[in-house]
Amino acid sequence: MAMKKKSRTKSSPKTDTVKARSKPVRKAAARKPPKPAKESLAALRISVTTIGDLLLTATDRHANSDALIFENRKLSYRDLTSRAMRHARSLQALGVKPRDHVGLLLPSSVDFVEFLFAIALCGAVTVPINARYRSHELSYVIENGDLVTVITTSDVPDQVDFVSRLRSALPTLASQKDPLALELPEAPKLRNMVLLGKKAEPGYVGQKEFVKLGAAVDEDSVHRARLGVRVRDVGLMLYTSGTTANPKGCLITHEAMVRNSIALGRHRYQLTSSDRFWSPLPLFHIAAILPLIAAFDVGAAYLTAGFFEAGQALEMLEKEKATATYPCFVAIMSDLIYHPNFKKADLSRVRLMNSSFALQPPGIMDSMLKALPNAIQVGTFGMTETAGTVSTSMLTDTLKARTTGLGKPLPGLEVRIVDPESGADLGPGKRGEVLVRGYSTLEGYYKDPVKTAAAIDEDGWYHTGDVGSRNAEGVMMFHGRTKDMLKVGGENVAAAEIEACLQRHPSVKLAQVVGIPDVRLVEVAAAFVELKPGAKATPEELIAHCKAEIAGFKVPRQVRYVSEWPMSTSKIQKFRLRDELIAELGL
Repeated sequence: MAMKKKSRTKSSPKTDTVKARSKPVRKAAARKPPKPAKESLAALRISVTTIGDLLLTATDRHANSDALIFENRKLSYRDLTSRAMRHARSLQALGVKPRDHVGLLLPSSVDFVEFLFAIALCGAVTVPINARYRSHELSYVIENGDLVTVITTSDVPDQVDFVSRLRSALPTLASQKDPLALELPEAPKLRNMVLLGKKAEPGYVGQKEFVKLGAAVDEDSVHRARLGVRVRDVGLMLYTSGTTANPKGCLITHEAMVRNSIALGRHRYQLTSSDRFWSPLPLFHIAAILPLIAAFDVGAAYLTAGFFEAGQALEMLEKEKATATYPCFVAIMSDLIYHPNFKKADLSRVRLMNSSFALQPPGIMDSMLKALPNAIQVGTFGMTETAGTVSTSMLTDTLKARTTGLGKPLPGLEVRIVDPESGADLGPGKRGEVLVRGYSTLEGYYKDPVKTAAAIDEDGWYHTGDVGSRNAEGVMMFHGRTKDMLKVGGENVAAAEIEACLQRHPSVKLAQVVGIPDVRLVEVAAAFVELKPGAKATPEELIAHCKAEIAGFKVPRQVRYVSEWPMSTSKIQKFRLRDELIAELGL
């Protein structure tokens, strides 16, 4: 999936919160996929609700069915709703009110899903936080996002330590007298931090106390808050990297998230309650929340794990009899097909795979088509600012159309390909900037009317900054980005953010970052650095400096020193730096 997180909307936001090869098919186990019906616009009906009510409706219809399958743990819809409601009561006990911003700093886990819906049931805004963020990034998101409560955990693998990162991000947290009423100069709106798990830490509300507080709140109090939520209220705020040093809080309404998921799952993918939808992506990512809600809309089961490991994933796909899959990124696809168990895994039940072969190396497509002859492969184009998907293949499209393009826009979404200079519409096959308008586009960037106005024009068109095209049949294709962005293993990274980090090193005068090809991650960062006169710093020292401040996927893989920059009239010509390094490395 060509996921892009970006940044153009009217003036300021509307509300305060704007604020694998299988074995031969076994006759006894194989399930012949139903013949897909052609999409009929006349038959489609607009269906939308809030994120919280979507779960309740699924439970009304499929209470005893599997909702979430997480490694060796399963939750039915009834159990998931019960746990989400219990968390919602505890959140209200902490003072969480409708439209408050609540952060989730959790790995992909059952807890993450439970709290995603618990926050929605309270009428509050969920702010998923990238679990790979370092202290500097965490302090920015907590303060900039006006988070009132943050949910995190001590029950994580040894290499992950959220408590330590937060201790550095919030220096005065440990000295707070009352964890229920924090007063932090570095995060004025933050009222409390909840620490799940067995450990106790200064400044946090522990898990036992959190549960105990909720027991005093009546469930009707949650329902009163839930019933006051409008579908055009903001339900999610996801921080997405742009062309500036700090990420932007992208405001997504309940309608945008739920309706886009329904359009993708129920209508395009034709999911049903018998499906078992596997996604390996981290839950803080829009490309994981989207299939999760799509599955819950129809009462299907959602399969995932704490982290992606190809062997474990193949075991889950086979054991849990997955029928739909959402791998989409080249790093995941390549790990699957090159794993020694790939040829032995029985994936015969997979009928649908979001593979986006148009963006994958040819070898991946050949291996997957051979391994899953019964699966319909689809391509998808989307980004955070459009609640995930803009276009995806029709199941009735030809194999060629589904493997060489990224599908047609979802019904209700308008797409234009325009000349980035003149704004004129371009014809079939012509490359230009992709513009999107419709129910799923962002409301704006939180507390940033300037970037909001730059992202969405007066007619409501969101300017993606992506270079795309459409053929004569309307099938879309992605060709790159107009802005100074990298896409590392599916994660959008602003070059400016890495440059700012490097320039915080005392020896660095100026840094410029480009993207270079990578076999596994598609693209990785490479840095060009001019040192201050007389200063010294080894590449290893600069890389270590970055590792201490920013997430690992953003850290430059290569460092080169520059004494004279290639210039145009007034700007550094990054493309020349990139081309020279690619030639040097033989990429």
